[in-house]
Amino acid sequence: MGTSLPLPKYHQIYLVLREQLQEGRFDQDGLPGEHALADQFDVARITIRKALEMLVADGLVSRRPGLGTWPLRAASSPQAAPAPNAPQKAHLTGLLENIVNMGLRTSVQVLDSTLVSAPLAVAESLRIAPGTPVHKSLRVRSTEAGPLSHITTYVPQAVADFTRADLEREPLLMLLEAAGVEFGGATQTISAKLADAQVARHLDVSVGSALLAVTRVVRDVNDRPVQLLQGLYRPDRYQYQLQLSRVGSIDAKVWVSEELSAQFH
Repeated sequence: MGTSLPLPKYHQIYLVLREQLQEGRFDQDGLPGEHALADQFDVARITIRKALEMLVADGLVSRRPGLGTWPLRAASSPQAAPAPNAPQKAHLTGLLENIVNMGLRTSVQVLDSTLVSAPLAVAESLRIAPGTPVHKSLRVRSTEAGPLSHITTYVPQAVADFTRADLEREPLLMLLEAAGVEFGGATQTISAKLADAQVARHLDVSVGSALLAVTRVVRDVNDRPVQLLQGLYRPDRYQYQLQLSRVGSIDAKVWVSEELSAQFH
């Protein structure tokens, strides 16, 4: 397993649950019960109770006997309107070539591949109507050193139809190309995220470990979104390298990106 964070277990779980609350994960059904959370994180109920008490103290949840634990700040859901000062998305050149290259140089385990109705946030990213059929796939990519990334992708069924066996055989971008998609580019955001119990198990890290979080929307030549990817990467096995150059007049030089390379080991 990865190196544990220098924090008590209940604090690690608190951080993971807080992140999931901010994503709106529990807005509809509330948080799972103490028994379910204890099983999920493989800890005692007292540990879960301490983590929940921290969430209550932060004003993030309300605990009601017989009614469960419910979020108090649903507005922090990703479905909410972006804040005025939200960070700008980076448009990265050379991205698709590096993605395909990584797909060919790593092994993949397909955890799940099903046809689902697009949730609101996914539909907004792909510019389709909520409920539109999309292929949702969960995969873990690995190198010889071990697991590298946990990837969730969404592709509208109207863009391409493929099977789980297809995903096990070829990178998704190559499957889309075989279906007639002409790639125009991609927009990507990079941030950080904490590993929850499921992701930690697949990436062989501790719950609460920091991961590199990537959200990518791939578009065709007509600027139509054809794929949404949400990836979590082990930072000790994966990194981005961005080449920069100075442009502009002597009194207004700025740094601009020339290409992006992906490095993993």
